Amino acid sequence: MHPGSNRPNILILGVNHKTADVGIRERLALKAHPSPLALFLNRLGKETELVFLSTCNRVEVIAATDRTDESAAVVQDLWCSETGIARDTLSSVLYVHKGDEAIRHVFRVASSLDSMVVGEPQILGQLKDAYRNACEAKTTGPILNRLLTKAFSVAKLVRTETNIAGHAVSISYAAVELARKIFGDLAGKHALLIGAGEMAELAAQHLLAAGTGKIVVANRTLSRAVELAQTLKGSAIALEELDEALVDADIVISSTGAPGLVLHKEQVQRIMRPRRHRLLFLIDIAVPRDIDPGVNDIDNVYLYDIDDLKGVVDANKTERAKEALKAERMIETEVIKFLAWMETLDVVPVIQGLQDKVEAIRLREIERTAPRLSGLTPDQMKAIDVLTRSIVQKILHDPIVHLRKHARDEDIRPLLDSACRLFGLNGAMGDEKRPAEKAGLCREKKG
Repeated sequence: MHPGSNRPNILILGVNHKTADVGIRERLALKAHPSPLALFLNRLGKETELVFLSTCNRVEVIAATDRTDESAAVVQDLWCSETGIARDTLSSVLYVHKGDEAIRHVFRVASSLDSMVVGEPQILGQLKDAYRNACEAKTTGPILNRLLTKAFSVAKLVRTETNIAGHAVSISYAAVELARKIFGDLAGKHALLIGAGEMAELAAQHLLAAGTGKIVVANRTLSRAVELAQTLKGSAIALEELDEALVDADIVISSTGAPGLVLHKEQVQRIMRPRRHRLLFLIDIAVPRDIDPGVNDIDNVYLYDIDDLKGVVDANKTERAKEALKAERMIETEVIKFLAWMETLDVVPVIQGLQDKVEAIRLREIERTAPRLSGLTPDQMKAIDVLTRSIVQKILHDPIVHLRKHARDEDIRPLLDSACRLFGLNGAMGDEKRPAEKAGLCREKKG
């Protein structure tokens, strides 16, 4: 930042799943308060730009302020007083980022590089929701507006330019990805769930999302099978009806809590003939296993157990880590670009002041001359308006280009002072006005 510059800086205070347990995260989310945003803004001052992000894995205050140290202390005081968390406890779990670190952090969060599962897309939607709430509460301004919209575009860039989300890292999703490799397209395939475990249910939901047609749930307790089948828009059967269901199934996911095997090799051999030896894909995610490993010896039968799927998940996590490295490099480039934009902020109030002053002169002179122009037609009045606007723009063109060209110079301050004196822009650089209140940096109206 230039010497003497008092432009707002970006500040982030927060905790996440790596620094604080869920109990502390829940308390810092201030769920009981009707408007945490308003609570923070009342303490920080209305000139501060603010976004409050609260998810199950992180709670963060994202601010733009020209008093970063003071604002950081205010946020911590408020959190301690509102939650009863001791200052030492909060300090031990809290991270504070400023300037380029803060910009980098927002870009990494939006791109899911700071998530519990790298590459999972949920955080981007949650960050968009937080930004939308801040916009509705009118607590953002030009700096956070640009930071957040840039973060969204960086996240999109990372997603399209890397394969960070292209490898399944959950057991249930890995099972579906394996099914895709075996069948190619899952559209219209029939799935059979044996048992009604949570992972089987998740896998079934992924199958439905992939276009799987019919889903049948077989369970020892029929009422539970009916309940799960209803949520999946499928049908339920008793375990005794398993052979008949196996004849129709393409994909079988088994997750019972049975102490021994539920599906035996002989049973699968028996149903292959009525299936006309059509391909059968079996996923056993039960511990202990539900399906006889010997079924893998049967032609056109593919069985994967929980260890196979864990191997797939571990390999996929390694692939995501490689893609994350690419994403980190892309983010560094975007951080540099954003910092370059921040470096130009000192000239914005002067340029805006210059444009406002000359436009005011133009309008005042038209108003003064209006009585003598009463005989002109609307088209002629419009032509005068266009003519005077054009003259104003041409007069301002060279000074504005010069200011923008030198916006990142370390010695920009004397140039800005000279511009203010030459054009009589009283207050555009004055210390009595906070940078966020100067023209071009004041809070933008929404809606």
